[in-house]
Amino acid sequence: MLRIHKIRLDGIYVPVKRKKTLDAARVQALAEDMLMNGMKIPIQLRPVDGARHVFVEGLHRLEAARSLGDTEIAAFLVQAQKH
Repeated sequence: MLRIHKIRLDGIYVPVKRKKTLDAARVQALAEDMLMNGMKIPIQLRPVDGARHVFVEGLHRLEAARSLGDTEIAAFLVQAQKH
């Protein structure tokens, strides 16, 4: 069973080709929703070492958290293929 972890945002690497899929309007809408309701679904990350992680899923949620000034985010740590 997956466990939710609190991960520092400054330790998350997002591959460049994934960043190209970012929609600013969707990030803004999610940020507003997160202010009212919190984040409902954790993002997914692949651990690299104890402090660093590679983004897997939930880019808009990640960027919405960053836009709100959060320093940590709820995440599932998964085993995933390297991009």
